Amino acid sequence: MWMKLKPNIEKLIKESGLRKDFISTKIGISTRMLRKYEKGESIMPMEKAYILARLLGVRVDDLYEYEGDES
Repeated sequence: MWMKLKPNIEKLIKESGLRKDFISTKIGISTRMLRKYEKGESIMPMEKAYILARLLGVRVDDLYEYEGDES
């Protein structure tokens, strides 16, 4: 069994209309780190994920989705 988290962060940010520099400042990270979260190169810490979800008006669960075999 394997599962991989696929980030929805980039899509959700685009849909929100918010600027990435505004978001990264609110979260307390660099725009470069935000890009790593968007591309799945790094997983966002839970406390940052809650701030991002609140900014975007979504649930924390919406930031990522599972890919792979769930059996």
